[in-house]
Amino acid sequence: MEEKPKNLWKGVVGDYQYHVTISTTESEDVDERVVYIEDLEKRKQVYGICGECKEPGTGERWCQPCNAKRFKDNFENWTSGNKIIDEFIQQSQLNAVYYKKCLEWIPFEKFQNITYIAEGGFGKIYSAEWPEGFIYYWDIENQKWLRLKDNKFALKSLKNSSNISSDFLNEIKSYLHIYLVDIIQCYGITQDPNTREYMMVLDYCDDGNLRNYLNKSEDYIDYTEKIDKLRQIARGLLDIHNAGKVHKDFHLGNILHDKGYPYISDLGMCQPANEEQTAVKGIYGVLPYIAPEVLRGHQYTKAADIYSFGIMMNEFLSEEIPFNDISHDEFLAIKICKGLRPKISEDIPKLLADLVIKCWDAEIKNRPTTKELYLILKKWDDEAYDKVGEIYSQVKKCDEIRKEKFRNRSNEDKPKNIQTHPQAIYTSRLINFKNLPKPVNSTDLSAIQINSVNPISECLDVQLSELELNEICQDDESNTE
Repeated sequence: MEEKPKNLWKGVVGDYQYHVTISTTESEDVDERVVYIEDLEKRKQVYGICGECKEPGTGERWCQPCNAKRFKDNFENWTSGNKIIDEFIQQSQLNAVYYKKCLEWIPFEKFQNITYIAEGGFGKIYSAEWPEGFIYYWDIENQKWLRLKDNKFALKSLKNSSNISSDFLNEIKSYLHIYLVDIIQCYGITQDPNTREYMMVLDYCDDGNLRNYLNKSEDYIDYTEKIDKLRQIARGLLDIHNAGKVHKDFHLGNILHDKGYPYISDLGMCQPANEEQTAVKGIYGVLPYIAPEVLRGHQYTKAADIYSFGIMMNEFLSEEIPFNDISHDEFLAIKICKGLRPKISEDIPKLLADLVIKCWDAEIKNRPTTKELYLILKKWDDEAYDKVGEIYSQVKKCDEIRKEKFRNRSNEDKPKNIQTHPQAIYTSRLINFKNLPKPVNSTDLSAIQINSVNPISECLDVQLSELELNEICQDDESNTE
């Protein structure tokens, strides 16, 4: 009698549970958190062996050759009705070396209690229950897929995706290519039978985005906790950049929060870092977060993501939405190019404030690299946790000031940081301004930024003609490239 296959998988140890294309967070050498371990003995030690083929696993409870065969044998049993999507999902299944690299076609009827949440710049978001859950690994003893069942999943549609668009598939490719614990996970694709729009099936985050998390929190969030979250966000951005891509739409609204952890989402604009951006295409994004060189039509680079990180970091630390009291128009774009930045609260630790200013420097070369940014935040995170170093002294002092303010505020007086100007827009949109001045830093940077009300804010709420915009830029003609 043939012996029944046994489940011989071991639990994953250490950093091997994380899978990215390349990660170099700790040293110049490639980190061990790679998508595939070449050495057979190391794979056997880390993942165990497959109870069917007796070969080392390729990921957590995963055997790529065996699973590819069973996926292929099942291709004829399902279809999305769209050849492009079918082939896309099939390739992900054949190549998956880990369960988080595997997509499924999920019939819409498998979802329950579908609830509309919000609409962004490119599509709509819904929450839904998926009782069956997503594939985790093949149960060798029972010869079936073992699935994990979360309470809720997010369904993200993309406008005009009924005729499948490259943007839709590009976003899913980004989720597959860039996976670490700090990036939202995509499990598959479905289709709304009413609108015919295709939808991504993603992790659902109870707290919503990081801005919602700040606004809803009834407890004081100290700087040690904020530094730790910033470190995690920087680590996720580092993995995006190490995969050779840039995010292009990095802001607090695209960072989700769930069970104490932040996750980078909305990789729809994610593209290779060397892809040229043309003036014809225009720029998509949220104006306060877009680097000034990008506003002028220059190529989007990793340094532009760092600029956006600086704006996001200041918003997270100060809990004030950038430029929420003025119109997001050509005038604001001009002032950003001339050095205007959101104010930095007086009770933010100086080391953190200095890092923010360095990130949003008008000179690209002065901004930190993503790796430098991550390592700085990691160092401060360790020191704040261990209660040592200059960062801990600053955090302790500033926390005392902020805690006192927090205690003295009534619920009615607590600022909600909501959008106050009707033309302050925080969803991604097409931005295409002409004749912007060459980016410079403000000559009075500290006076404008730190603990002051911008004296020109009141006059920014105006509509400008093209002639007036050109006149404003006259004094910058000598600096224009």
